[in-house]
Amino acid sequence: MSVTHYIDGKYTAESERKQALFNPATGEQSGQVSLASVAETEAAIASAKAAFPAWSEMSPLRRARVMFKFKALVEENIDELAALITKEHGKVLDDAKGELTRGLEVVEFACGIPHLLKGEMTEQIGSGIDAWSLNQPLGVVAGISPFNFPVMVPMWMFPIAIACGNTFVMKPSEKDPSSTLRIAELLTKAGLPDGVFNVVNGDKEAVDVLLTHPDVQAVSFVGSTPIAEYIYSTASAHGKRVQALGGAKNHMVVMPDADLDQAVAALMGAAYGSAGERCMAISVAVAVGNVADALIEKLMPKVRELRVGNGVIEGMEMGPLVTKEHLSKVEGYVAKGVEEGADLIVDGRGIEAEGGDGYFLGGCLFDNVTPEMTIYRDEIFGPVLSVVRVPDYATAVKLINEHEFGNGTAIFTQNGDAARQFCHEIQVGMVGVNVPIPVPMAFHSFGGWKRSLFGSLHVHGPDGVRFYTRRKAITARWPTGLRANADFIMPTMK
Repeated sequence: MSVTHYIDGKYTAESERKQALFNPATGEQSGQVSLASVAETEAAIASAKAAFPAWSEMSPLRRARVMFKFKALVEENIDELAALITKEHGKVLDDAKGELTRGLEVVEFACGIPHLLKGEMTEQIGSGIDAWSLNQPLGVVAGISPFNFPVMVPMWMFPIAIACGNTFVMKPSEKDPSSTLRIAELLTKAGLPDGVFNVVNGDKEAVDVLLTHPDVQAVSFVGSTPIAEYIYSTASAHGKRVQALGGAKNHMVVMPDADLDQAVAALMGAAYGSAGERCMAISVAVAVGNVADALIEKLMPKVRELRVGNGVIEGMEMGPLVTKEHLSKVEGYVAKGVEEGADLIVDGRGIEAEGGDGYFLGGCLFDNVTPEMTIYRDEIFGPVLSVVRVPDYATAVKLINEHEFGNGTAIFTQNGDAARQFCHEIQVGMVGVNVPIPVPMAFHSFGGWKRSLFGSLHVHGPDGVRFYTRRKAITARWPTGLRANADFIMPTMK
């Protein structure tokens, strides 16, 4: 299988540079993906630029109808799309379908674009003068998405962008691009004009074109913090709007009064779902007071009993890591944790997975982790959960607030006062109360604080509409006759 680019409503010829694609559950090569050159990336931008005038002049209602048709097509093809995700990323099929569902929620939000684009109006702001505002599209915009959500993250970007009247160039991860390209086909089938949505596969060469090309007006990115910083600084220096979501180290505080069975079930799904390859994964459990021993006692058997294997097998709870190189990196973190003195009480290395000999790592559980350790500081992006013991609530809050990342956090407690105080004083962008993965629904906006976000606007929801439009304010008067004299003072309303 050879994966190319989707430009101007059709697939292109293969590029000169290529990269192998692998099935992470088996370790076998499944195909190859073309890596776009500068010229190929510029062709995608040119296609989007040519499509912009007609698409932006189409009424919001007609653009919304394309989104409605696209939503129906994704639902009709959800099994096929999930299979593509599992084949190239490795996550279990149910998790892949969950990803698609969360992506579709943003499409549903974008279907309401006729209402979302409404401006504001004030009649008689002055004598015989009215004022109103318009929300207008930017032009060509670009999205760069990570490997861990090959459909959901692009759907956080392009549905709102194109519903607002922009045209789009998508650069998916070169590790698992096929599902994004299938999405492009479905958009065309839904009636989206050629050139409104283009896909270029590639590496830094393609990314740098998107960040610097004068015809690209805005860039949206989700990924690691070093890359987010680079994208934000480079694109901003070239006059573009940028929203760049970076890394995370998400803590879950377990208070002494928490329902431990509920907390443990939440931790299992949040730490080990999708093999921990989620920016909202819980990777640190903060055990407050005397709850730590009981928490560990309940966690250990469940981590050992995780069903790990090929994601196409029914009943699997965790699939492989995405690549051999990433597996090696995560195993290196596990070794580093042991070296620095943490207690590895469940070791998932060398696990025998069901249905494949690919890039598998079982659940790993550390106890007695301290803030100085590498496994605490760094985003591991794998099935590794660290338990940090703290004496009290205040220490837990201080621990979280001092971390460089501020993406997501949660508290498990039955005390409403403690939960309310936590929500108020924690310095993190997304907070859950007895909810382990507090990802906002599509009609709210997603984004963290501190070094988890570069740019002022979050993704999807109201911030998404603001990001992909620019506001125009109009003040109008229709005089009945010519003024006798010119005014040379600051105009004021009378």
